[in-house]
Amino acid sequence: MAEELGKIEKPEAGQFEGKRKLYLIPLLFSWEGAPAEYVERFNLYWQQVSEHIANLESKIGKVNRVYHESITMAGEDGLKVLEKLNSAGCQIVRDKCQSGAEFETAEDTGLAEESMDWERHLLMGFISEKVARMVSDFFLEASRKRYEYIASRINETLKDSEVAMFFIREGHRVQFPPDIEVFSVAPPALDEIHRWLRDRSSTDKRDEP
Repeated sequence: MAEELGKIEKPEAGQFEGKRKLYLIPLLFSWEGAPAEYVERFNLYWQQVSEHIANLESKIGKVNRVYHESITMAGEDGLKVLEKLNSAGCQIVRDKCQSGAEFETAEDTGLAEESMDWERHLLMGFISEKVARMVSDFFLEASRKRYEYIASRINETLKDSEVAMFFIREGHRVQFPPDIEVFSVAPPALDEIHRWLRDRSSTDKRDEP
């Protein structure tokens, strides 16, 4: 079970010695033309993520490896893709890589692309309930295989005593190996963004004709 950052106290000597650790970071995005109040919360979120990771490193251990959802290349090639996909998170990742961490890939290209394609079809909507169910089933199956691959890839590459960061969207279903200690990074700005999105959704529904 993932532990929240705010509940982690200074560990006793040797508490995590020899164990593999994973700092789990919810992946958030902004978009062109996003409202200023969202952009403000978004920027604050990534600032707090950076601060919380530094806090975790001081208590648990420095980051050795970095994984990021949807990135199918490792090293500098992967970082270039990440810069376009998630520039805010990329700065955090580059800082860790400059300190000696390795940027790994946890994705299989085929599985990642298949999952994204089925997800895009679901978002389009359907007239036929039968087709909607079929596409939903295909998406769930592709996602299951993708999440299993991610878990196996992290298991293969994260060595004993090492620490990793993993950026992935909330609601994922990755089942991490039981011997990996998972720590959820959930800064206060995350709750503020959730609240803002709920309020915006409620306002949009009230404004519907």
